[in-house]
Amino acid sequence: MIKKILLAVLLVAVVAGALVGIKALQIRKMIAQGESFVMPPAVISTANATSASWETVLRAVGSVTPVQGVTLTAETPGKVVRIDFDSGDRVEAGEVLVQLDVSQETAQLRALEASENLARISLKRIETLLAQHSTAKSEYDVALAEHRQILAQMDALRAVIAKKTIRAPFAGTLGLRHVNLGQNLGDADKVATLQRLDSVYVEFVLPQQQVGQVRTGYTVRVTSDALPGQTLEGRLVAMEPLADSATRTVRMQAVFNNPAEILRPGMFVNAGVLLPARQDVTLVPATAVLFAAYSDSVFVVEQAEGNGTQGLVLRQQFVTLGERRGDFVTVTRGVAPGQTVVSTGVFKYRNGQSVIVDNALNPEFKIAPTPENS
Repeated sequence: MIKKILLAVLLVAVVAGALVGIKALQIRKMIAQGESFVMPPAVISTANATSASWETVLRAVGSVTPVQGVTLTAETPGKVVRIDFDSGDRVEAGEVLVQLDVSQETAQLRALEASENLARISLKRIETLLAQHSTAKSEYDVALAEHRQILAQMDALRAVIAKKTIRAPFAGTLGLRHVNLGQNLGDADKVATLQRLDSVYVEFVLPQQQVGQVRTGYTVRVTSDALPGQTLEGRLVAMEPLADSATRTVRMQAVFNNPAEILRPGMFVNAGVLLPARQDVTLVPATAVLFAAYSDSVFVVEQAEGNGTQGLVLRQQFVTLGERRGDFVTVTRGVAPGQTVVSTGVFKYRNGQSVIVDNALNPEFKIAPTPENS
C-alpha cells in the first residue's frame, strides 16, 4: 500500500515538473521575443519653423463711446402737449422734439409786448421833449429804465418758452421715446437719447510700460463680434495725461469712421495700436505645441544617431511662446527657423520615438484663416 502511495506521489511530481518546465520554456520564448521586438515607426505630419516679419501691435480691450451723445431731459417742469419724433428717428440740429405747455408764458409775453410798445412810444415822446428842453433829464431816465425793464422781462419769458421747447442739440439718431402726450415732465425726466453715429470713439487702456511707445496719430485697429471678419482702422487722437494710480494704466482714445453705424456706444471691441517698428519672429503651427503646466514643448524631427540606428526620431524640445495669430504662434526660444516639427497630434508621441513622415493629409496653416461655412 505504501509503495502504491509513493508511486502515485512520484507520478504527480513528474507531471508537475514537466508542466513547470514547459511553462518556463514558454516564458523564456516570450521574453526573447519581447526583447527582439522593435516598435514600428509612427506616421506623423510635419511643418517647418519659418521666419517672418510681423507688425508690432500693442493689444488692449476697449469700449465704444460716442463722439457726441446726450440724454435729453426737460430743463423745467411742464405738461407735454406735442411730440414731434418717433423712436429711432434721425434728426437735424435745432429740430423740435417735444413741446411743453407754454400757454401761460405766451399770454404773459403778449401782455409785456403791449407794455413794451407803450413804453417805447412814451420814451420817444420824452426824447423829443428833452431835445426841445421841455422836460427834465430825470423823466427821460425813468422812461428809459422802464422800457429796458419790460424788455428784460420779455427776454426772461422767451427763455422759459425756449426751455419748454426741447430741441435736438446736434444732428444724430434718437433712441427710444420715454414721453407721452399729457405727461407731466419733471426737470430731470428722460425724454430720449441722441447719438451721433457716423463716427465714434474707442477708449482703451495700456499699461504704463507700453505708454512710451505710443504717440497720437498712430493707427489703431479694432475687431468686434459685431463686425465678423472685418477690421476697422482709426487714429489715436488723445492720451490721458495722468495714469490710474490703482491700475498703473493710461487711458487712450481713438476715433473711427462708422458710416454703416454698426459700432454703437457701449459695445466691447478688441483694439490694437500699430507701432512703426516691425519684429522678426519664428513661427510654428499652434497645433505643433504640446501645452503643459510645467512648460510648453514641441517635437523636433531629427535623423537618428548612434548604435547603427537609421531613420527619423523625435526629440522633445521645450519652448517659450509669444504672440499667436491665426493658425501660428511665435516661438521666442527653443526652435530656430528651418527646423522640422510635428504639426498635429503631438499628445500621442514621446521623446526618442521612431517616425516616418506622411504629409498627404497635413492641413494648410494660415496667418488669417477664413473658415468656409458648411
